[in-house]
Amino acid sequence: MRIYKAKDYHDLSVKAAQIIAAQIVLKPDCVLGLATGSSPVGAYEKLAEWHKAGNLDFSEVTTVNLDEYRGIPRENEQSYDYFMRKHLFEKVNIDRSRTFLPDGMAPDGGQECLRYDEVVRRTGGIDLQLLGMGHNGHIGFNEPGSSFAKGTHCVDLTESTIRANRRFFSSEEEVPRQAFTMGIGTIMEAGKILLIVSGKEKAGMLNRALFGPVTPEVPASILQFHRDATVLADEEALSCCEPR
Repeated sequence: MRIYKAKDYHDLSVKAAQIIAAQIVLKPDCVLGLATGSSPVGAYEKLAEWHKAGNLDFSEVTTVNLDEYRGIPRENEQSYDYFMRKHLFEKVNIDRSRTFLPDGMAPDGGQECLRYDEVVRRTGGIDLQLLGMGHNGHIGFNEPGSSFAKGTHCVDLTESTIRANRRFFSSEEEVPRQAFTMGIGTIMEAGKILLIVSGKEKAGMLNRALFGPVTPEVPASILQFHRDATVLADEEALSCCEPR
């Protein structure tokens, strides 16, 4: 695992975008695993800027997203499908038929999980998986628990995650209680992983994830076992990190 320090969120976003852009340049038909939330927004903005300037071509890229809320249609402004269109897909020349997310409105949750696992399998494998980390150490919506889930599954969101997502909704009652998420097993099969973390409020958990025991109680800790994982965090997020 490689750990790099960025000065602040802007610097982190530029560096993350550079890593993603390098993957696209080196392999134009790469498969990118993408994340949502506040962490990657700045990186997506930089990627869109570089495309607009004629320096980055998404025409052969395939994307698979980590997760999607259950019970929210893709047209809803809080869906992750909407998020990806707003922050990246509509700003670059990506083929929308090659962008994939779980279907939050699927009537049969079990079948949707199997379908999405097959979607990921058909891509041929994720070349670079982008991750953020929640306040409780979750990656995707893999919440703290007693075991690491392998494939796509439907999860009940923890109260801490619901509170963290409250800022995106008019009220806490509107925040979905469930989500579909790619499993830890699928994430770990990616050729490369890029974890980006910003902010002092995540510093303690990042320290546990990077230097504490590997445990499903801190889902991000599994990344210690990945063969090619890069952690990019700003100074505040790294302020509690002490290798041991």
